[in-house]
Formats: sequence, C-alpha cells, structure tokens
Amino acid sequence: MKTSNKGIDLIKKYEGFKAKAYKCPADKWTIGFGHTLNVKSTDVIDKAQAEVFLRQDVEFAEKEVNKHNLNINQNQFDALVSFVFNLGVGNFARSTLLRKIKSNPNDPTIRKEFERWIYAGGKILTGLVRRRKEEADLYFTK
Repeated sequence: MKTSNKGIDLIKKYEGFKAKAYKCPADKWTIGFGHTLNVKSTDVIDKAQAEVFLRQDVEFAEKEVNKHNLNINQNQFDALVSFVFNLGVGNFARSTLLRKIKSNPNDPTIRKEFERWIYAGGKILTGLVRRRKEEADLYFTK
C-alpha cells in the first residue's frame, strides 16, 4: 500500500515545516517536515527539498507497515504510517499496538494503544496527545 494524500496531510500537519535545523522534543536534530536522518545543527533547506525528504521518510514508514502483511484499509494504513513516521520502526515493531492489529485489526482497544504514545523526553506533549487522537480517529474511520 501507499500513503494517501490524507495520510501525507496528517503527517505535514503535525510535523510542520521548518527550513532551519532544530532540536525536537526527543533531542534529535530535525528539519523540513520532521526529517532526522543525517541532520546537522547548521542545515537549512527549502520547501522543495523538504518534500523530497518527506517522501523518502514516508516510503521508509510504508515499508515497515507493509512488511507486516496487515489486513487493513487505506485509513488504517495512513494512520499507521503517520505513527511509524513519528515514532520509528523499532517502537512500532515492538508495540502492543502492532500485536493487537495483527490479532484483530478492528479491536476497539487499539485506540488505547495509540493513546499510550504521547511522551517525549519523559513528558506528555499536547501535540502528541492531539496527533495520537487524530491517528486513532483516522484508523477507525471506515
């Protein structure tokens, strides 16, 4: 599967665009729309380069979600790609969220698993609370 425009828009909404490198709440150098690979403190990019990085990062997240052969719809896929984009493949691969989806992708307790991932640097972040809610809402949209 590939991420729809709805999924891309969700990621962009929560990542926001930053032309100059900055430290995210997880203490990683970040630029563009949440790109972290090989970012240095002095980096500056334009929106066109940020879009290129975004597509590469989304493709990486898609590969992770796709490799689990989940029986999910487009909205569920988009929600999971946003989740993986934000939290990384390792966190997703080890998550109870993934285990529950593999067992029953329509299990209503999956919503609570999204809601557990709201911390950065040991603190609850309002933006993550909103993002996880929107991801869960999208996941459960038919």
